[in-house]
Amino acid sequence: MGKVNCWEFKKCGRQSGGPKVTELGLCPASTEERLDGSNHGARAGRTCWFVAGTLCGGTVQGVFATKLANCRNCEFYQLVSQEEGRDIAKAGDLLARLK
Repeated sequence: MGKVNCWEFKKCGRQSGGPKVTELGLCPASTEERLDGSNHGARAGRTCWFVAGTLCGGTVQGVFATKLANCRNCEFYQLVSQEEGRDIAKAGDLLARLK
């Protein structure tokens, strides 16, 4: 089995076919193809902190620059950081993929 993605860890239900899509909308991390494979995740499932519009604490988050401080406190971000260690995807590389 691969590494867990944010929607699996958080059980938000906003992934494609998820139970909360009608209520909360489809999460952009679950559809962001350009980050597929980053940190061994599906789409942006292990780089969700780089994607605007993800849900955190019941609130839709904005762009990377404004949400990173909150994300660093997130248990999922900390898990990915621990699992990936020095091999974690670098911000510059991820941002280049999003252009």
